Amino acid sequence: MKLPDINNSNIAILGMGYVGLPLAVEFGKNKNINKSGLRKIIGFDIDESRINQLKLGFDKTGEISKDEIDQAKILNFNSNISSLLDIDIFIVTVPTPIDSLKNPNFSPLENACKMIGKILLERNLKLERKDIQPIIVFESTVYPGATEEICVPIIESNSNLRFNSDFFVGYSPERINPGNSAYKLTNIVKVTSGSTPYVAEKVDMLYRMIIKAGTYLAPSIKVAEAAKVIENTQRDLNIALINELAIIFNKIGIDTHDVLKAASTKWNFINFRPGLVGGHCIGVDPYYLTYKAKELGYYPEVVLAGRKINDSMANWIAKEIIAELYKRNLNLDDKDVLVLGITFKENCPDIRNTKVIDLINELERYNFKIRVVDPIADINETYRSYKINIEKEIPLDKKFDIIISAVAHNAFIQEDINFWKNLIKKENSIFFDLNNLIPRDLNPLRL
Repeated sequence: MKLPDINNSNIAILGMGYVGLPLAVEFGKNKNINKSGLRKIIGFDIDESRINQLKLGFDKTGEISKDEIDQAKILNFNSNISSLLDIDIFIVTVPTPIDSLKNPNFSPLENACKMIGKILLERNLKLERKDIQPIIVFESTVYPGATEEICVPIIESNSNLRFNSDFFVGYSPERINPGNSAYKLTNIVKVTSGSTPYVAEKVDMLYRMIIKAGTYLAPSIKVAEAAKVIENTQRDLNIALINELAIIFNKIGIDTHDVLKAASTKWNFINFRPGLVGGHCIGVDPYYLTYKAKELGYYPEVVLAGRKINDSMANWIAKEIIAELYKRNLNLDDKDVLVLGITFKENCPDIRNTKVIDLINELERYNFKIRVVDPIADINETYRSYKINIEKEIPLDKKFDIIISAVAHNAFIQEDINFWKNLIKKENSIFFDLNNLIPRDLNPLRL
């Protein structure tokens, strides 16, 4: 028995989403890997339609171009489990969402581990790869300890193999930032770890092949898991602080962005911006840490306080809009509302856990007639997820009582003041600017 030779192993990346696809493409196009004699790279996903799109060079997330996919000469996309039988290194990049009670939903990860276990069971019956001890590397965000407490036992029970004897695991947290062209997979330092020191070195060597920014070998899997979960928890808390300050400054009567601009003149001030905090990372990851803390008998007050503030911002914004209507002696009847953007962040088509939907739901309680425009969100996916019909372009033949800039897509940023003026019904129409987008001369309400 022996561990895989990193330079001559079959690798499969499980999950062709925002994390898995860039990883698969980099392994598939890396010239050093190609020269080393690596035999197979599989980009695997159970969604056959996703695989068929990728085979045609189309990535619906917009993160990877057709040209990049074409450059990945040794990458094959597949949804057939049998294609994984001769894989030596599995990299798991499935999502880790939360349920309605804000508890971790390990179903995608558990299902992936069951599948890997069954593959290893069948693989072990074949003589061709029986002499190689596989390595399973996890990139999905979890609480510290989850890889060894949840994933490993499932693989063991489904494969009849022994952990750290017949198979090994590693953990390398993803640091993908969708919609950000400046920070891509290869120029972000990659944290790595393994279930034994030797395996950890193997995992680190694997990622050094494709990560130009270099790697950081953590002392244990738990440390690597914790590093990932606190990265987004820290960001969540910082935004929560600014959101709370925005509410206070609103009551004082000063503009938050003016305050931040002044404070940023100090060299060590960190300029976080207020806003809605959604998506599948910042708005989710802290709950993994708090879940584990409560399981161990500790109630995390600061982390949950930050989550409470950020989760309540949509409700606060809706109340501010209603209060402004009353302040201007305007009734609530028959108000036409234009919401610009529904994705969880700018220039990214991902609508998962978007907090814009919370704002829309709050406003719908007042029977407003709401139209939503998002140039990059998928129309069908948005309807399936939220039962909302979105439009791709701003309707120029319609006037609105309330206009909300919810997401700062590039398509919205380039418009001038006359464009915004032409969208409103009358002088006392309301603008609410969530992201410092609408010209200040129009006196928009702002965070």
